Amino acid sequence: MANSASGLAVNDECKIKFSELKTKRGFRFIVFKIDDKAMEIKVERLGETSHGYEEFTNSLPADECRYAVYDLDFVTDENCQKSKIFFFSWSPDTARTRSKMLYASSKDRFRREMDGIQCEIQATDPSEMSLDIVKSRAH
Repeated sequence: MANSASGLAVNDECKIKFSELKTKRGFRFIVFKIDDKAMEIKVERLGETSHGYEEFTNSLPADECRYAVYDLDFVTDENCQKSKIFFFSWSPDTARTRSKMLYASSKDRFRREMDGIQCEIQATDPSEMSLDIVKSRAH
């Protein structure tokens, strides 16, 4: 099914892997990439459940846009163990303008495909998605 705004399709694997993260907690994170040639969004990388937040942020390229989801485990002020699924729209300042526009125009529709996302973070710089910021948004 193509996105009318950008003409992009969402590869079925994106939904399948996201469902595995959400229901079976099979992954810690998923990085998604727009394939310019195929004009579809694909899974680029799956983060094992043992991977931490640093492995996640290190998996995002410094000068290319990506979408990603991250399953954050945290403890509430009431000492309850919880988790929330974050959606990241990574658009570094150094990315190509065309790429930034393509990711921006496709984000809302792609995010809607990922049913179960609880928080969203848009970042253009690693400091905008520090673990402290993410944890503050989780509570």
